Amino acid sequence: MTRATRHPERRGLALRLALFILASTTLIFLAAFGYSHYHSRRLVLKNVRAVAMDRAASVVLQIEIKLRSVEALPRVVSRYLENRTVTDELVLPLMHDMVAGSPELFGGAAAFEPHAFKPDQRFYAPYFFRKGSEEVTFAQLGNETYNYFLWDWYLIPKELNRPVWSEPYFDEGGGGILMTTYSHPFYERSEEGRLFRGVVTADVSLEKLVSDIGAISLYETGYAFLISNRGAFLAHPDQTLIMRESIFSTAEARGLPELRTVGKAMIQGGSGFTAMTCPHTGRRSLLAYAPVTAAGWSVGVVIPEHELFADIRTLNRTILKIAAAGLALLLLVVVAISRSITRPLQHLVGATAEIAKGNLEVQLPVVRTGDEVQVLTRSVDDMRVALKAYIADIAETSRARERIESELKIASAIQMNFLPKRFPPFPDQTTFDLYAALAPAREVGGDLYDFFMLDPGHLFFSVGDVSDKGVPAALFMAVTKTLMKGMAEQGSTPADVLGRVNAELCRNNETAMFVTLVCGILDLATGDLVYSNAGHNPPVLLRAGKRPEFLPLPPGLVLGAAEEAAFETRSIRLFPGDRLLLYTDGVTEAMDVDQQLFSDERLLRETTWMAGETPRQMVERLMAAVQTYAGGTAQSDDITVLALHYKGSH
Repeated sequence: MTRATRHPERRGLALRLALFILASTTLIFLAAFGYSHYHSRRLVLKNVRAVAMDRAASVVLQIEIKLRSVEALPRVVSRYLENRTVTDELVLPLMHDMVAGSPELFGGAAAFEPHAFKPDQRFYAPYFFRKGSEEVTFAQLGNETYNYFLWDWYLIPKELNRPVWSEPYFDEGGGGILMTTYSHPFYERSEEGRLFRGVVTADVSLEKLVSDIGAISLYETGYAFLISNRGAFLAHPDQTLIMRESIFSTAEARGLPELRTVGKAMIQGGSGFTAMTCPHTGRRSLLAYAPVTAAGWSVGVVIPEHELFADIRTLNRTILKIAAAGLALLLLVVVAISRSITRPLQHLVGATAEIAKGNLEVQLPVVRTGDEVQVLTRSVDDMRVALKAYIADIAETSRARERIESELKIASAIQMNFLPKRFPPFPDQTTFDLYAALAPAREVGGDLYDFFMLDPGHLFFSVGDVSDKGVPAALFMAVTKTLMKGMAEQGSTPADVLGRVNAELCRNNETAMFVTLVCGILDLATGDLVYSNAGHNPPVLLRAGKRPEFLPLPPGLVLGAAEEAAFETRSIRLFPGDRLLLYTDGVTEAMDVDQQLFSDERLLRETTWMAGETPRQMVERLMAAVQTYAGGTAQSDDITVLALHYKGSH
């Protein structure tokens, strides 16, 4: 029954090659794309940080210039008022000119300590301010309802003994504009030291500054803002936050602790660049901040990340689309190339499948690619031709072997025909019984046995073993048997028979073959047995009522070895009931699975149980014992056994 062959699921080489190349290319592209994206982000962040810090620094510089330019005027006026006798004629024109001559000023005042200007005058603070675009108006500050001695713009520089910028505020009297005041203290100096006499102030409108900062935009929704030294928004795109919310209140309202941390750093005069969640958009943003050292304020510049990397995302999407189109095109090209390579292989696979089925006449595809596929195709075709020739040789060899086996069978049949095989051989004889069997190791062997009546009262028998095996041994056996019969019938002793046969065998024996042989002549009337030996194994003698023993043989050289060899005849008497067992060395040299010999001792033990058996039973028992002993071991030598039972004359 033919076993069905299961083939695994087939995946075309072209498909696997295309998938492998496509996967490898995709991995390489993704690695390069990821590397490019990462470094692009880093580069953009680096550039944006520089731009944001520069923008913050630019705003800071703009504010610093404006404030520093204002600081000079109160400082000069303060120096002028120190150690001078102040009068209205001195102070009023001085303050009017300071405001009128400085367009950046909204107003200015010279506020004196109580009774410092006149002993009977507690409040003296002439204040000049702009009303309209050009008109400068005068007002006297200070009365019981407006005690300026308690206001920050007056009290803080007095306590700190240094000029300060006030916290920005909405000036109700100035039209509700956002402004800040710079207060510079002045003193009366003497040898005992200096005595605080008042402050010279300069009011600055922050409206334009707030408008300029609020108008700053970066990308689409990026913006700048300004906070005071307390965190209050002074400038912001959302006007509702100005002076109403601080960076800390916003952080609390939005739940943004990171914004609170940034606010602390800003009011402490720090600068930096950090990421945070924008309180107004809720998106991640980048913040650059820098301090305004003149007033203790801080400027922040906010840039949303999603806008910052918008160009990168757009570029990435474009690259991915191009890459997808390129990979699709690459897949088509690879599949086309792979198929051009694998198509001959597919044809070759079909041809080899036919060869595997035994069809050696199949024609392989013609390949002229000049590559490994062409070499493989040529090799497979050479294999097909060689396999075809090999099978033809095997067929021829098989036919020859079958012919030889047939001839050997014929030779075996011819050889067997040389041997007596009818039993009982002499049905009319009552004085003896005889049986023999031969089991060749190959189709034909070199063992022989023979028996025949020389005359009505004498039986001749012999058992021999030709050296080597096969057809030459069989031919040598046939010649030996023929000579033995011819020489024995001429009437002579066994030794003479062996001598003459030896002489004939030695003549022209170029193959140097030889034969061992034992023969005897039994006088049926008296039981006298004369026998001779030519290098053969001693027969086993089974006397009635006694233990089996080997029959003593006279010395004698094998037949065919030496023409001058001499042989001796000996004699014994057989009594009725005695049995004689002749055999070849195929019995005693039979080996078991452990390569151990059957041995002479085992032969004697086996014959112990043969007392009372017929010659056929003796031969069959010994043959079965040898076969059992050998087990599965192949027979290595011919086995021949001849059993003779002398019954005696009546």
